[in-house]
Order: sequence, then structure tokens, then C-alpha cells
Amino acid sequence: MLTGTLVSGLGLGSMYGLVALGFHITFAVSGTVNFAQGSAVTLGAVLGYTFGVQLGWPMPLALAAALAGCALLGLAVERLLVRPFVVRGSDAWLLATVAGGIILDNALLFTFGKEPRSLPSGLVSAPVQVLGAGIYPLQLVIPVVGVAAAVAIRAVFRGTELGRVLLAVAQNAEAARLMGIDVGRTVASAFALSAVLAGTAGLLIAPLFSVSAEMGALFGIKAFAVAILGGIGSATGVVLAGLLYGLVEAGVTATLGSGATQIVVFSVIILALALRPNGLLGRAAVNKV
Repeated sequence: MLTGTLVSGLGLGSMYGLVALGFHITFAVSGTVNFAQGSAVTLGAVLGYTFGVQLGWPMPLALAAALAGCALLGLAVERLLVRPFVVRGSDAWLLATVAGGIILDNALLFTFGKEPRSLPSGLVSAPVQVLGAGIYPLQLVIPVVGVAAAVAIRAVFRGTELGRVLLAVAQNAEAARLMGIDVGRTVASAFALSAVLAGTAGLLIAPLFSVSAEMGALFGIKAFAVAILGGIGSATGVVLAGLLYGLVEAGVTATLGSGATQIVVFSVIILALALRPNGLLGRAAVNKV
């Protein structure tokens, strides 16, 4: 039981961390976040099911197309729901992204339907024995993918031209603009990458649970809580917080039942933030006067 709980917790935590990394990326680059991130989780899973099962595309092509759809969603959110308000110095993008997520969720509910559906995968066809516990191979793959994605993002930021551009905009957007960097395109790229990370999480968890038009709502809320808990400006803190959150959630569910999970976990988050208001690895902002 302990092994199953640990594997389940690490898998869920990796997915929370993956979605929360999207919050970190957009915040680091633009100082904004996409509150439709949970909807991107749903969109990734729904498109993967639509392309791979309903249309019968080869699964690799279906997954790639689903992630491309998520990238387009990220671009649309930035261009239509964030940029028009940011250029006017307004914080209304907060409500705009929330509203955009609600619109997308209901559009998916209207077109895809309310009935949950199964996304087939060979990685959940039969469990394997790990330390006496039956574990689906996908449950072992998910933490690896989550950590690998975090490492890859770190490598992109540190070792590629796109990463250097993103860091330049994050450090000083006006100076980056004066150096010839297209700040608008860079911020849009950050939103696209953010949505792709969320869509990846949706595709990974769909075979273990089910595909539904409502699957991403609570997932997005938890991921934002993870981002705040880890310190939204710290990629390492966000990933660490995701793993801790997943382990605590799985442990509480296993011992107290699912009815107590959200009560206990969010109470722990409130307590943790009361003790460390800037998150586990976050830093307090320094204002020059």
C-alpha cells in the first residue's frame, strides 16, 4: 500500500508541477499568469482523444496535434485576453483569463459531451509488481516525464537562444526591446509553452482516469496553489512543491479517505504560506526607493 501511495503521489505531484511550471514561465517573463491553464489540461486530453480515438490517427500524430492545439490556445490567450489589458496598464487580464477558461470549458462540454471517456494506452493495460504493489507502467513513466520536462525547460533557458531571449525579457523587458528583441512575440511564446505543458499533463493523466470536459478545472486550481507554495518565481521551488503536494494528497487520501483530502491539503498550504509567505524557495520583492 505504501509503495502504491508513493508512486501515485509522485505521479500526481509531477503533473501538478508540470502545470505549475506554466504559471512560473508566464509570470517570470511577463509578470502575468494564465488562469485558463486548467482548461489547457482539458483541451490536451480532449484533442488527444478526438484525434487518436474518434478520427483514428496514429497516436504519436494525435498527441503532437493535441499539443499544437494547446500551443495555439496559449497564443490566443496572450493575444486576446492578456495583451490588450497589459498595454493599458490594467490588471483586468486576471478576470479575462478566468472568463476565457470558463468559455473554453463550456465549449468543450457542448461539443465533447459530459460523459467521461477512456483514452487507451498500452501503459495501463496490465499492472506490474513493484515492491509487492500493482503499479501501471504509466504511473512510473509520469514522474520521469515530469522531471525530464523540468530539466529540459531549465536547459532551454540556460543553453538556447530562445531561453536567453526569455531571460532577457524576464529581467528587463524595456532594455530587451531596445536591444531589438520582439518582446510581444517572446511573451506569446511563453504562453504557448505554458499551455503545452498543461496539455502534456492532460494527456499523461487521461489514460489513468478518464477524458472529460471538466477534468482540468480542479487540476488548474491545485497547480496554481502549487506555484504559489513553491514560490512562483522559482522553477525549482514549483517542481518541489508539486512533488510534496502530490505526496501529501496521496497520503491523506490513503489514510483518511478522499472526502478529507482537499480539507487537509489546502489547510497545510495555508499554514505553509503563513510561515513562508513567499513560498518554499521564493524571494521577497525588493523595491528601490
